[in-house]
Amino acid sequence: MNGQELEAFLYEEFPQIRSMDCKVLHVDAESIEITMQAKEEHLRPGGTVSGPTMMSLVDLAMYLLVLAQIGPVALAVTTNLNINFLRKPEPGDLIVKGRLLKLGKTLASGDFTLHSKGVNGPVAHATSTYAIPPLKPSAN
Repeated sequence: MNGQELEAFLYEEFPQIRSMDCKVLHVDAESIEITMQAKEEHLRPGGTVSGPTMMSLVDLAMYLLVLAQIGPVALAVTTNLNINFLRKPEPGDLIVKGRLLKLGKTLASGDFTLHSKGVNGPVAHATSTYAIPPLKPSAN
């Protein structure tokens, strides 16, 4: 699936995700880059982007990266997400870049770096694993 197909699928299957206003900047067989605009509702006290917002963005990036490889399988789910918060992200553009470490029949693993516009260096690093449901053979 390409970026436009991923966004269309996402907004069809998960309309609640519209509040994140994410855009797929790049996707290929091994990597993905997505962005979102962190707004007032994504901030915690002190004016920094909340941890749950950053975790959601990373989780979304992994989901889309897996779907780009296996097709529109809505029931692929997170089995693990580990995140390290490194620097204070600023409100505004957040960019997550990820790469697929392994894509197996039942599990996929990825590595992600999150950047915030105006901040030198990554603001977070994460790893994620997704469970892939059994794919039904086509009836031909």
